[in-house]
Amino acid sequence: MRQFLTLLLMLALSCAQAATLRVRPGDSLQQAIDGAAAGDVLEIEPARHVGNFVIDKPLTLRGSNPARRPTLSGAQQGDTLRITAPDVWIESLIVRDSGDSLKAQNAGIYIRPGAHRAVVLRCDLSYNLFGLWIEKANDVRIEANVITGKREYNSAQRGNGVQLYNTRGARIIGNNIGFVRDALYVDVSHHAIFRGNKLHHSRYGSHYMNSYFNLWEDNDSYYNRGGLALMEVRDQIVRNNRTWGNSDHGIMLRTLQDSVVERNIVAGNNRGFFIYDVEYATLRGNLVVDNRVGVHLAAGSTRNLVQGNDFIANREQVRYVGARDEAWGARSAKPDEAGQGNHWSNYLGWDRDGDGAGDIPYEANDMVDRLSWRHPGIKLLLASPAVQALRLVGRQFPVLRVPSVVDAAPRMHPQHKDWSAWRDKHYPGP
Repeated sequence: MRQFLTLLLMLALSCAQAATLRVRPGDSLQQAIDGAAAGDVLEIEPARHVGNFVIDKPLTLRGSNPARRPTLSGAQQGDTLRITAPDVWIESLIVRDSGDSLKAQNAGIYIRPGAHRAVVLRCDLSYNLFGLWIEKANDVRIEANVITGKREYNSAQRGNGVQLYNTRGARIIGNNIGFVRDALYVDVSHHAIFRGNKLHHSRYGSHYMNSYFNLWEDNDSYYNRGGLALMEVRDQIVRNNRTWGNSDHGIMLRTLQDSVVERNIVAGNNRGFFIYDVEYATLRGNLVVDNRVGVHLAAGSTRNLVQGNDFIANREQVRYVGARDEAWGARSAKPDEAGQGNHWSNYLGWDRDGDGAGDIPYEANDMVDRLSWRHPGIKLLLASPAVQALRLVGRQFPVLRVPSVVDAAPRMHPQHKDWSAWRDKHYPGP
C-alpha cells in the first residue's frame, strides 16, 4: 500500500511539473525543445521552421491549430526530426524535406534505438526519403498520417514510407502511404498490428520479412507492383484486406508457416496469390476474382488447408507444377452438408443430390494447361476442336493426366454474393 501511495505521489508531482509552452512564429524551435523540461508540451503556432531537429527527452510537439499545421523542413539535408528519447508524442505537424542519402537513411522522422512508445499522430510527412525510420524502438504508434515520398525519383532511389527494424509491439493504423519505394517495410519486428492503412503507387504495398505474431487487417493495397508480400515469416493473421490492381501479385506468401489468411479480396492483379514454399497455413473465405492467374502455386507448398474460397473469372484459376496432386477442400462427413470445398467459376460438374457440392472433383489444370505455359502460342488454339479433344483424352486416360490441384467437393455457388463489384480493377498503367 505504501509503495502504491508513493507511486501516486510521484505521478502527481510529475503532472504538476509538466508545462505547456507556446512556440510562436519567429521563435527557435530547437531552443524551445532544449529549454523544455521532460514531460512538457510544446504547442507550435502555424509557421515554418527550418533545421534538423533533435528531441532527446520525453516531450510532446503539437500543432496548435490542426487546420493550419506548422511546417518542419529539413532543407533537404539529414533527418528533419530525430527522436532519441522514449515517450515522445508528435501530433498535427507537417514534416518534410529530408536529405536523400540512402546510406545515412535520411528520414522525415527518425525514431532511434531506445525511443520506445513514440507516437506520431495526424501528421503530413512529404518529400522525405524515408517517411519514418523506426529502429529498435518498441510499442510505437503511427496513426492517421499521410506519407508521400520523392515521387520524381526512380523507385530504387526512394526510401520507404514506414520502415520498421527490430521492433516489438508497433501499431501502424489508418495511414495513407504512397509514391515511395515500399509503403511498409518490416524486418525482424514482432507482435505488431497493421490495420486500416491505404498503401498505393509504390513497389510493394507491404514488404515484410523475418517477423512473427503480427496482425494484418482491413488494409487496402492497390496500384503497386506487389500488394502484400510476406516472406520468411510464421504465425501471421492476414484477414479482411483488399489488394487489387497491382501489376504483379496481390498477396505473396513465400516461406511462410502456421498462419491464417482469411476473408481477403484479391482482385484484378496479374497474379492473385503467389504461394511459394508455404506449409501449415490456412486459406479460407477469400475472394480471388478477375486476376490473370488466380493462384500461382510452387516450390512444395503443401500441407495447407484451403477451404471456402471463391475463385471467379480468373483467366487461369491455378497455375501449378508439381510431382503429385495437391488436395484442397474436403468433403463433409455428413451426407446433407456441402463440405468445405472452394467455389470455381469454371467448374463443369453437377450437383445431382442438391447438397451444394459438386458430385465430381474439380481439377485446376491439365495437360493442355501445361503445354500452354511452355508454349504460349498454343493459347490461340484453345477453343479449337483439336485442343478440346486433347483435354477430353487427358481426362479419360489417366496415363496422360498431369498432377493438379484437386478439390474433392467444389461448392456450386460462391459465398461472396457481391463478387462482380470487384471486376475490372486492373492496374492503370500501359
